[in-house]
Amino acid sequence: MKKQNPVTKILFKIIVYASLIAMTISILVPVAWVFMASFKRNAEFIGKGTNPWALPEQLQYQNYITAFVDAEMGKFFLNSVIVTALALILLLIIALPASYALSRFEFRGKKILNIAFMAGLFVNINYIVVPIFLMLSDANKALGVDFFLDNRFLLSLIYASSSLSFSIYLLSGYFKTLPKGYEEAAYIDGCGYFKTMVQIMIPMAKPSILTVILFQFLSFWNEYIIAFTIMDEHSTLAVGLKNLMAVERTATNYGIMYAGLVIVMIPVLILYMCVQKQLTEGMTLGGLKG
Repeated sequence: MKKQNPVTKILFKIIVYASLIAMTISILVPVAWVFMASFKRNAEFIGKGTNPWALPEQLQYQNYITAFVDAEMGKFFLNSVIVTALALILLLIIALPASYALSRFEFRGKKILNIAFMAGLFVNINYIVVPIFLMLSDANKALGVDFFLDNRFLLSLIYASSSLSFSIYLLSGYFKTLPKGYEEAAYIDGCGYFKTMVQIMIPMAKPSILTVILFQFLSFWNEYIIAFTIMDEHSTLAVGLKNLMAVERTATNYGIMYAGLVIVMIPVLILYMCVQKQLTEGMTLGGLKG
């Protein structure tokens, strides 16, 4: 076997580390700047001699109070929490049994279902948002109700259904790596199919489930087009942030605008820190063969 040139090996490591450092800086610097800017007064953004990289002269906590209360970001925040939580619950209730059945059992029509779910990976929900809006609007008119639009549960259902294909694809790949021996032992002990899935297989798939939760949480939390189209009084945080940025940019209240950005980012950062280890396990173990 040909030995690798030591100089080439060192250069390769330098390039890799330099690239990783550059990527880390490109991510951390903008995030840190937004946090810093959210505590500044307007005078620190506008005028000659202002330094955008200077630390705040005084911490303006009022920016967060104004954004959260006066700009109703608190209401939008609550709506996003409700919609995202409902969407994740609905998604897992459907995706876990479906992915388990498709990956562990043979039955008539399995190939058709697999093809249908895989085809869903190539459908962008943003392309069909107008037909969805028209369908919900027509349902309101036909039934004489005002239920199908501006409904947080239906928005959650749309989110869950739009991400079903990717979730089933990811979970099925993980379930396929688990040895059959666990199920056979459970059957011998008298467990049925449902009990085996709930008590044995799903706990073993925890890393993959957390990966799905994190990816879909980011998708649901930051989604804008669907929420903007079908929601009104119960709009989500992404819509509220867009409105806040438009108003505060016109009024040159940059500190309040950046405070709104921080309010959106904080839950994402907290969730990532909580599931970082499990996320890594889910992405690495999912590629192993059982």
